[in-house]
Amino acid sequence: MTGLPRLFLFLFSLHVSLFSHINNYHTLADEKQLSQMRYWKLLLHVKGEESEIDDSAFFLSKDGKTDVKSELHATIDALYNETVFDDNATACRFPARKAWLQKELKLKNLPLVTCKSYDTLIEKINPQSVTMVFADAHINSPASMFGHTFLRIDSSHESKLLSHAINYSANADQKTENGVVFAIKGLFGGYPGIYSLLPYYEKLKEYKNTEQRDIWEYELNLTPEEVNRMMMHIWEVHNTYSWYYFFDENCSYNMLWLLEVARPSVHLREHFFYQVIPPETLFALKQEHLIQKERYRPSKRSMLLAYEDILSLKKQNNAITLARGNASVDEVLDTISSLEQKRYFLEASAELCEYYFIENHLDKEKYLEIFQSILQARSKLGVGKSLHAREPQNPLNAHKSSRLSYMLASRNGYASHYLGLRAAYQDIFESDIGMLRGTQIEFFDLLLSYSQYQEEKSQLELEKLIIISLASYAQRGSFFQPFSWRMRTGFDREYLDDKSHFNFTLGAGETWGWEWGYLYMMLDGLAYYDDADSTLGVSPSLGTVLYKGEKFKTNLDYRYRLFHNGQRQHLFNASQLYQMQQNIAFKLGYEYIERFGENENRFKARIDYYF
Repeated sequence: MTGLPRLFLFLFSLHVSLFSHINNYHTLADEKQLSQMRYWKLLLHVKGEESEIDDSAFFLSKDGKTDVKSELHATIDALYNETVFDDNATACRFPARKAWLQKELKLKNLPLVTCKSYDTLIEKINPQSVTMVFADAHINSPASMFGHTFLRIDSSHESKLLSHAINYSANADQKTENGVVFAIKGLFGGYPGIYSLLPYYEKLKEYKNTEQRDIWEYELNLTPEEVNRMMMHIWEVHNTYSWYYFFDENCSYNMLWLLEVARPSVHLREHFFYQVIPPETLFALKQEHLIQKERYRPSKRSMLLAYEDILSLKKQNNAITLARGNASVDEVLDTISSLEQKRYFLEASAELCEYYFIENHLDKEKYLEIFQSILQARSKLGVGKSLHAREPQNPLNAHKSSRLSYMLASRNGYASHYLGLRAAYQDIFESDIGMLRGTQIEFFDLLLSYSQYQEEKSQLELEKLIIISLASYAQRGSFFQPFSWRMRTGFDREYLDDKSHFNFTLGAGETWGWEWGYLYMMLDGLAYYDDADSTLGVSPSLGTVLYKGEKFKTNLDYRYRLFHNGQRQHLFNASQLYQMQQNIAFKLGYEYIERFGENENRFKARIDYYF
């Protein structure tokens, strides 16, 4: 037999042997039912019968998205039939799949590949531990009105700023895209969501400085082996996309997949039914005993407010003047006698100057000139006592977002019963422990009433159905002068004729706050609609929110309405909240609504349960 036929025969026998070898692994995998195991489905992000990953490049089988067994067989085949042996090899693209199959099937004689990119990344990051990071709510950003969570991969470096962040977000530019369009498309999966890996200090700069959001860090008790599993899977999904949905398949939800891959014994996603709100993923981590340490990082805004608290009004105004470059350091520093006050004054001025630069109120050249002069003056005053921002309540202490309510009321002398259900998330009449003070974000707030009137039959009525209600009562001070705003749309019975009408309200105003409460003045434009016509109006209003400790909260709200047809209306609402437990609240209230006929006086007692 000549050399060529012998070579052909050798290659043929090798192919038959390899085919038989692979077939044996298929059979063994089927006998062990590996494709039905939880970990394999976690690696594929399978929920129910289908993967939530929508990128076809993630699957090695054409039916891999819906057929877990087919994808498992295809993965075994691809691992043994590598056509390239570099970063594009199957073993390099899917290290977590390879590691698990090697463990379960004892795979032997796999082709040797060189995964330079993955090895370089692991060497650079040096993963040792994992921290869940929560960036507080940003009411003026549709994508972040509930806050945002992402993971930080910590290395052996002492400084956490050198760590890397794993983020998941909609692939859209919120700065250039219309906010309403962004919100609508985000609700219905109009954007691909992608994982990204970037330095942690960049995320801190984005949230703490640019968006003025406080940061909470929750160190997790994952072992080095679990962290390694997570990193392998992050590599598998970092170039793939899934359609982004604002309420469920969002930033927080997709972090849970990574944590479950790291520790398959936890079932984080099962804590949620129809929505995944970022702060509530923290509750799931706590219930699954994953959190071992917590840390608060104040935003630049919080730090400036801390300086505002200890500086007199005159020093605050001087800091503004200095930070804008309208005075020299020596000119204003000579007016301060206390050394400690001089230190705080210059530190506040430097923070404020940097804030003005971030907000584009100073060009780079002028900013550097002012900033350096302030720092030089501060360096001459020596080390002083560090100022710490007042730490707010931990988001883990907040109530949950969904709410079930029962209310008993006396309505002009007749008893009425009310049953309410709200999908999400918070209004200013509720406890804001662990939440951003002065914000209101509500979706689908339903309230039904059942009343017994004298000489009339009992009536079951729609009291209100709020589709969406947003408000930001941002408090003004020397360093910040934000405007307050609010909007609401849905059905209510607050109109003059006591019928349920569809309405829309949009308003703006100003809010002034103190430690014990805040006062707001607003001017709203409003429209009420019925079958035949619509009524337009304007409504100035005055309200206050007062705090007594952590459990008590008092709300007073007066509104005056002037409609385009000349009709007028007065409304007043007062309530006293007692937060009995984290997820149970009791409230007493009084409400006055001016009507065409008999004005309505309503005394209320209400119990809320959050879940």
